[in-house]
Amino acid sequence: MSRGATELRHAWRIVALFAVVGAPGAAAQDDCYPPPDSHEAQTLAIYSVPLAYSAAASPRRMTAGRVQVGLELTWLPTIDSVTATPTVCRPGKGPENTDLLVAFPRPRVLIALPAGFSVDASWVPPVRLSGVKANLFGIALGKAFALGADATLRVRAHGTFGQINAPITCDQDALADPNSECYQGTLSDDRYQPNIFGLDLAMGFSLAGGKLSPYLGGGYNRLQPRFQVNFTNSAGETDNRKVIVDLNRGVLFGGMTWTPSRRIHLSGEIYGALGDAVTGRLFAQSSIGNP
Repeated sequence: MSRGATELRHAWRIVALFAVVGAPGAAAQDDCYPPPDSHEAQTLAIYSVPLAYSAAASPRRMTAGRVQVGLELTWLPTIDSVTATPTVCRPGKGPENTDLLVAFPRPRVLIALPAGFSVDASWVPPVRLSGVKANLFGIALGKAFALGADATLRVRAHGTFGQINAPITCDQDALADPNSECYQGTLSDDRYQPNIFGLDLAMGFSLAGGKLSPYLGGGYNRLQPRFQVNFTNSAGETDNRKVIVDLNRGVLFGGMTWTPSRRIHLSGEIYGALGDAVTGRLFAQSSIGNP
């Protein structure tokens, strides 16, 4: 073999080595697929409970063309330090920074369609609050069935998608901790995509001349959360590994809607996923257009 051919072969070996190991300054990493019983999967499942796009109000049939705007406020369950400590993707790391906010506000709009159908949508704009920036969307299609004069059944399909950015992997405390892998690195700006898709049924009842409407329901949620680390350590190595989990969850919920006038509706709801977490929602709506 000629000298030129030998040098060319050595050059290709160097190129192949860089392709496998990565360029200087990049941390070696692989996407992580934790099992359902891991702390990573449990943490993502708990996050999904308050973010699931429930109706947060009693079922009712409305005149086609009616529009309701409102604001939902949902309590964010705390995650204990044991569950927040990774067991598969980053073993040996301390607890993640999971409890950044106490409550989650979500503006909503609902439009009544013919034949008892309705479409419900929400958008949380990307405004950073306490280090958290959400660009989150909710969408739902429902149909209400009148069962006699005082009962209503609702069938509803819903989805939550978009992303939330926050310093979950490495917060300010971790950057100052000599025992943390985050020490003297950069504040992480991790990305969480909830990807929640569900179907639920709810039964509501009219009491006190329609002023009070208690309801109960249950459903199924398909969770496909995706979490991506975005952190650079003190050596200049960037970690962009992904955590990928697919889960199935049954949910139960119940609440009460108070209607002090034809245009104002105030609701409270308890919503929980079996084995994960329970959250509470407060929801205020106002009708515009055809009452």
